[in-house]
Amino acid sequence: MTSVDEAQAGNGYEAAYLSPGLAWTIFVLSLVGVGLSAYLFYAHLNSPAVLACPENATVNCAKVTTSPQSYFLGMPVSLLGLVFYLVFAVVNFPRLAGGRALGLVRLVMAVGAMIFVLWLVYAELLLVGAICLYCTGVHLVTLAIFLLVVYASVQGGLFSRRS
Repeated sequence: MTSVDEAQAGNGYEAAYLSPGLAWTIFVLSLVGVGLSAYLFYAHLNSPAVLACPENATVNCAKVTTSPQSYFLGMPVSLLGLVFYLVFAVVNFPRLAGGRALGLVRLVMAVGAMIFVLWLVYAELLLVGAICLYCTGVHLVTLAIFLLVVYASVQGGLFSRRS
């Protein structure tokens, strides 16, 4: 263990560890989330007509991105997603992969994002009555990151006590 890991492990917990492959995977997925959220925010600012999305009864990006549910606390959900994913990309930068505190931040952010995504899926399906393919892409990226972060937290010893 390095001295930083030893200092972090001194509180009775193993330092959370993220393997290089897992760290890069989560980081790249975060960048995909940035890209999708940036596109949705751009479309929000420039009218839904710029969304390259088919429109039918079930798939209708314009209907979803202009609905009242496309705002949260007065801000476009796409802007919130963009800011979240920019911060999440920094938190998941592979050089910052270790440490219990960062592991907890990563886990809390992933859980919070997943809860918000569940609300958005509910809103799309039951309140708006349509789905947006780009939003679904963000939702799937968020789910993948959530599962990887939970896996890394368990495997990396985030919750284990030192013996």
